Amino acid sequence: MNSTRPKVLQPLAGRSMLAHVLDTAESLEPDALNIVHGHGGEAVRAEFADRALDWTHQPEQLGTGHALAQALPGIAEGHRVLVLCGDMPLISAASLETLIRQTDGCALGLLTATVDDPSGYGRVLRDETGAVVAVVEDADATPGELAVNEINTGIMVLPAASARRWLDRLDDSNSQGEFYLTDVIAMAVSEGAPVVGMPVGDPAEALGINDRNQLALAERAIQQRNARDLLDRGVTLADPSRFDLRGRLAVGRDVFIDVGAVFSGNVTLGDRVRIGPNAIISDSCLGDDCTVHAHCVVDGVIAGAGCEIGPFSRLRPGTEFDERVKVGNFVEVKAARLASGVKANHLSYVGDTRIGRDSNVGAGTVTCNYDGANKHRTEIGDRVFVGSGSMLVAPLKVGEGATIAAGSTITRDVPPGTLAVARQRQSTVEGWKRPKKRES
Repeated sequence: MNSTRPKVLQPLAGRSMLAHVLDTAESLEPDALNIVHGHGGEAVRAEFADRALDWTHQPEQLGTGHALAQALPGIAEGHRVLVLCGDMPLISAASLETLIRQTDGCALGLLTATVDDPSGYGRVLRDETGAVVAVVEDADATPGELAVNEINTGIMVLPAASARRWLDRLDDSNSQGEFYLTDVIAMAVSEGAPVVGMPVGDPAEALGINDRNQLALAERAIQQRNARDLLDRGVTLADPSRFDLRGRLAVGRDVFIDVGAVFSGNVTLGDRVRIGPNAIISDSCLGDDCTVHAHCVVDGVIAGAGCEIGPFSRLRPGTEFDERVKVGNFVEVKAARLASGVKANHLSYVGDTRIGRDSNVGAGTVTCNYDGANKHRTEIGDRVFVGSGSMLVAPLKVGEGATIAAGSTITRDVPPGTLAVARQRQSTVEGWKRPKKRES
């Protein structure tokens, strides 16, 4: 990866590869989850400090069989063990459930995949009846075995008691000098124990990620999966190939998402929400009939029904809109509550502010909330009209029904129903000449 970050922590669709694997594993409701880690393990443990996980350190990376052997002492004798790979984030819970179900009562189950280019993968060998008899690693395979297109995914189900017996018999007499977990397959066969090799339905699930190119392929694969899921739920995507979900997205009915939209964190869209091109939506909840126009950044926002945002708006964490709020081009809002019917259509900054119903914020208005050391609040009542180019210097209260004249700098509270004018008197200089550049 050419990275200081451990491979399993490389980001994929907004979360680490290992987070995807753990989410899938947790959906199976196992009795325990054990992470076997080596290099970079401290960073991995810190990333998942809030999860209920068992951790096993593998001080020397001596192969997959050696890795499982490190974890087995902490696994009860009567348990079945599902072995997953931290660099296979596309594996689905459905495939794993099928593998577990089909191998119930068997000595061992192996998930396989048939691919066009099996280079680098262990090959699955079957006898004339189609039964799995062994897995041979790419480096140890004969020319005939290298021609096999069915590969070992690395995912396996086996009883803990049998695994202990087989792992004790492993040796490292192979080209890589490692203890291969797949060697237990031949041991099971030699004992006459049934081995099930189940092909995965979608070979993309078996993609192992070892470099940036494979990481990019996995990103597109998971985004295509996300897009298909949304389409199945009734969402209209202008172009499914130009859609990115880097978290979780809950949607209502008849939602439309234009090209280039990016969703991260936890996002909820109500019925008939429309998302314009190149919008970025993070950790937000948008009510029914909201519209987000092109090139908006919406982060940590709760918006009621019928709100209209953008284009080119930036809404920051702590922003709350009641219904029918409209903020337009180049408007920034932060830690503010805007009541129903509020409009701020152009070129304004609204921070640490509460605005009452049906108020209008003119173009170029700034709530001056920061004095260089502390933040201060602005309170604006219902039906207030703020003229263009106004500076509202907090802390400040503007009463309901008040009007602020355009170009005013307001530093004192404005009583309800009054007009506040705070601007320097205009003067005209007759006969004034513009300065000219000096001749060189």
